Parts: sequence; C-alpha cells; structure tokens
Amino acid sequence: MSIFLNVVLPVLLVFFAGYIIQIWKKVDIKPISTLAIYVMTPALVFRTFYQAELNIQYLYMTIFGLLLLFMLILINKAYAWIRKYPTRVESGLILSTAFMNSGNYGAPIILFAYGEVGFAYAIIFMVLQAIIMNFFGVYYAAKGLEGIKTSIKLVFMMPATYAVIIALIFKGTGLRFPSNLMSPLDIIAEATIPTVMLILGMQLANIKWGNFEWGKLTYGVMVRLVLSPMVAFVITLLFPMDPLMAKVLIVLSATPSAATIVMYAIEFNSEPKLVSSITLISTLISIFTITLLLAILG
Repeated sequence: MSIFLNVVLPVLLVFFAGYIIQIWKKVDIKPISTLAIYVMTPALVFRTFYQAELNIQYLYMTIFGLLLLFMLILINKAYAWIRKYPTRVESGLILSTAFMNSGNYGAPIILFAYGEVGFAYAIIFMVLQAIIMNFFGVYYAAKGLEGIKTSIKLVFMMPATYAVIIALIFKGTGLRFPSNLMSPLDIIAEATIPTVMLILGMQLANIKWGNFEWGKLTYGVMVRLVLSPMVAFVITLLFPMDPLMAKVLIVLSATPSAATIVMYAIEFNSEPKLVSSITLISTLISIFTITLLLAILG
C-alpha cells in the first residue's frame, strides 16, 4: 500500500489534473505538445546525456530495447497467424503492445520509485524508445516503402536526436558547456516531466469509450502489462547489468501503451480504435500492475 501511496498515486494525480482540465476546458493539446517536443524534452535529454557517465551498461540497454521489441513483434505475428487476422489487425496489435509509454508515464514512476539515478536511466531509455518508436512504429503503421521513408525522416526530425548528438560531442571532446547557458537549460528541463504528464492526462481524455473488441483488447493489455515485463526480466538475465538499471528497464517495459502510437494509427488508418482502446485500458489497469511489480522488485 505504501508503494501505491508514495510512488503511483502522486503520478496519477498529475495525470488526473490533465484529464480534468481537458474534459472541462477542451484545451488544444497541439501547441503544448509542440513546446514539450521541441523545447522541453531536448533540454532534459541534453542535460541527462551531458551529465551521465556513459559506459558498457548503455550498450546493454540498447540491445535490451531492440531484443524486447523484436520478441514482442514475433509474439504478435504468431498470435495474428494463429487467429488468422489480416495484416491491418496484426499491425494494430504490434503498435499497441510493442511500444511502451516509457516517457510521460514511466519516467515519473521511476523518479518516485528509484530517485535521480534511476531517473537518468529512464530518460536515456526514453530517448532510445522514441527513436525505436518513430522508426518501427511508423513502419508498422504505414507498411511498405513509404513507411520506411517516413520512419527515417521522423527520426531525424526529432529534436531529442540532435540533443543527444550535441551532448555526446561535448563529452567526447571534453568541452565544458557554459554554466550561464546550463542554468536556463536546467529550468526548462525541470519543467519537462510535469508537462508531459499533464499532456498524457489530456490525451487520455480525448480517447473515446465504447464498442471495444474485448478479445483483442484483453490480449493487447495482457501482452503490454504482463508478458512484456516477463520477457524483459529474461533479457536482463542475459547481460551483467547494473541491478538498478535492470529494475528500471523491467518497470518501464511494464508501462501501458504509448499515447504517441495512437496518432500513428489514426494517421495511417491502422486499427486506430483498437490501438486507442488498448492504450486507454492498459493505462487504467497499469495502476495495479505497476504497483504490484514495484512491490515484487523492491
């Protein structure tokens, strides 16, 4: 109970604030989201990479992220083949189960549960996931050559990508980032997580209830919240990972479906109703599953 009260509940209250504001005022999310994507997140990402002591552990993290993605894709392909689902449904299931909300849901949970060290791991994994999601997510939403072209373009349109590159240049060359510029960067970075949490609450308020396909929905939620962290746990055993990083990765792998994926599903007409319903229900049920997982991991 203390884990729920001290870790999960504070995060939920921020989501709920965004949800209520959206229901009440019908706020245009687009400009807020643009600010978060192009100003706030790059500031947080740059600061995290600039201050982090990068080592072999982050190679393990990268391999972990790719292995988890490919394992979940294979599971979905096998399930779709057994159930004889068309390609469109297979893509919808992959979108809603292979891509987790490690950023505006997972990162604050990690911050409350494991502190600043765990949070640094979460932010770096968030960037990795964003790159994976922008490439593979768009590919499975669009399919075909056009999907690949759009995927590559989107990865290089991500401001966070360039924030990582600039931070690594500073670290690689031994140059010091000017302290008078770091101060405003710190202010912006500190505002990032609460802002993206509010945005998630607002996005959830825009998802429509009703007419759920309960068979596919149940499968999607089970894969995202139960099977994914189980696969993640097995993968962490393959590498000599830092114990804290392993816990962070397992918890992040158990977060609900990424809200960004809903936009891809809508844009490319890849089962948007199914993807949005799995995102909504997995977010609600994750209140209990994340609490349980944190209790198990300690």
